[in-house]
Amino acid sequence: MSDSQHFAYRRAFLKFLASSPLLASFGLTAFGEESETPARTSSFLLDGPDIGQIGDIISAPDQAINVFDFKAAAKAALPPAHYGYLATGVDGDGTLLANREGFKELYIRPRHLVDVTNIDMSTALFGVKWDTPIVLAPTGSHRAFHPEGELAVARAANTRGHLQILSTVSTTSVEDVTEARGAPIWYQLYPTARWEVTKVFLRRAQAAGCPVVVLTVDLPVLSNRETFKRYARMDERDCASCHTGGFEHYPMFDGITLAPEEWAAPHLTWDFIKRLKDETDMKVIVKGIVTHEDASLCLEHGVEGIVVSNHGGRAEGSDRATISSLPEVLKAVDGKIPVLVDSGFRRGTDIFKALALGASGVCIGRPYLWGLSSFGQPGVEQVLDILRRELEITMKLCGTPTIGDISRAHIRGA
Repeated sequence: MSDSQHFAYRRAFLKFLASSPLLASFGLTAFGEESETPARTSSFLLDGPDIGQIGDIISAPDQAINVFDFKAAAKAALPPAHYGYLATGVDGDGTLLANREGFKELYIRPRHLVDVTNIDMSTALFGVKWDTPIVLAPTGSHRAFHPEGELAVARAANTRGHLQILSTVSTTSVEDVTEARGAPIWYQLYPTARWEVTKVFLRRAQAAGCPVVVLTVDLPVLSNRETFKRYARMDERDCASCHTGGFEHYPMFDGITLAPEEWAAPHLTWDFIKRLKDETDMKVIVKGIVTHEDASLCLEHGVEGIVVSNHGGRAEGSDRATISSLPEVLKAVDGKIPVLVDSGFRRGTDIFKALALGASGVCIGRPYLWGLSSFGQPGVEQVLDILRRELEITMKLCGTPTIGDISRAHIRGA
């Protein structure tokens, strides 16, 4: 038997183990990790995220077959606590897993005999044309994953023509990231208990040229991130030498001192939207909306866009996928404002399904962080290239040469 045949048989055997009901009955995944939802986890593994655990970790970005190859490389490259922070959901990770499973509830209806020689993925948001509807979601603490942090991500967004949204807890300033991106970025806002801190963020973001502020509302208190805690226990480094005093050492918090109880904003109500709109000329988008009721209230309060999001499964333990939440939000909005979506997007078919439902754009988070952790800017670029290539293939196979050609007729519930 040749080495390639041996490898193929070994992989097939491990995939069989991943779906084995005997293995699931013992509460284990195919690779010996405990799970509170073993049956769901085994189907999740078949999608590819842990393939590197069988000795298949890539050593260069161009070796990746799909974005999951970067997950294994990131896990090998990062200290346990940093990987755990990246990987964690909440409680038993049920919402994180649901974000992937939700796509299996939808199937694509291809159309044929359409000229798809040329594919145009361009889309417009607030009058700005982008090469692609794929957006880099706001994720924090990039220097925990690579020394160049947000600058590497911004340069990748620049070379590939993607919109980037910068996190409040960026380890690089909004000014420096904007310069590296070479074009305006959007700024994500975490509210704190003190309005004057919010005003500092808004002034800096607006002065840096950000046209949009993305208010995140789904994390009024810190969630219960069990996976992160377990990985942190495995980390033998002295983490206290780097992590002291909350976020005061982060660039956006220069000159700001907050007491521990002031980092969160459990008091936040819809009145905050008016206050925000009165304070800034930036357009206000609300991120974290997952219901018809809250989407309707967004319209009532003058919100100019929505990101359907459950924080990548890191906020509430709803066990509901954002792709499942998207239709009711879109129905409430009725085309009046753009609706983007994030959480769980890993393949071009995932992106196509969201666009078919009516999303204006799709934000990705963990995949580009896997690329950043593994190989810096080239890793991020390759992740974006893979997703774009997969989306292009899907558009061609479905007879949709432009984003505008993708419609609900191309999607059905399973």
